[in-house]
Amino acid sequence: MMTRPTDLLRLTPFQAVIFDMDGTLLDTESVFRTVVFEVCDELGFPMTDAVHLSMIGGSHESTNQLLVEAYGVAFPYALFDQRCRLIMGERSHGGVPVKPGARELVGELRARGIPTAVATSSRQPHAITHLGAAGLLELFDTIVTRDDVIQPKPHPEPYLTAARRLGVAPLHCLALEDSHAGVRAAHAAGMQTVMVPDLVHPNDEVRALGIAVTESLNHVLAAAFERS
Repeated sequence: MMTRPTDLLRLTPFQAVIFDMDGTLLDTESVFRTVVFEVCDELGFPMTDAVHLSMIGGSHESTNQLLVEAYGVAFPYALFDQRCRLIMGERSHGGVPVKPGARELVGELRARGIPTAVATSSRQPHAITHLGAAGLLELFDTIVTRDDVIQPKPHPEPYLTAARRLGVAPLHCLALEDSHAGVRAAHAAGMQTVMVPDLVHPNDEVRALGIAVTESLNHVLAAAFERS
């Protein structure tokens, strides 16, 4: 079960907060789903819900491997990637919507002087463009992208890199994620991990890795500062 608004999370004290981007901070996963289905149809490789859901939270490399396994070596991944990035860029010109509670939580953390970071599997141009379009880019102390690490999620390197840049031990970091790969990465980094599902819901294994699964970042905000 997910926590209800009246059933606050129980967070241990933390010194920094590290956010995943797509699906956690930014409400982009549903837009990207539409793009993926459109591009695959255009290329003659009909997308399915099962394949799409398995892509969420994955890196460029893992998505490439997944699609080749699903459709065979004839799948034109480079063209697929190019078309998806182009269309996503076009559709973000008018701004990128943020997830409920994201702006409020980040603002409260900044007001309290608590360091914040983004750890994303997206490449740097995508991350910078979308965070900028959402008006969030300048609110974070550091942004860790796929281009900054050797091993992407579910490896802990993105989260460990963010913690190192912030100068905070992983044990004292709160990680917020929407994907299975992200929860695995943050847990492996030794962080207090909360899953805020977007399109993908937790299975028993992923649920056991985090301290909780909750409906929105508003609940995290309430839990973090409930004694204020």
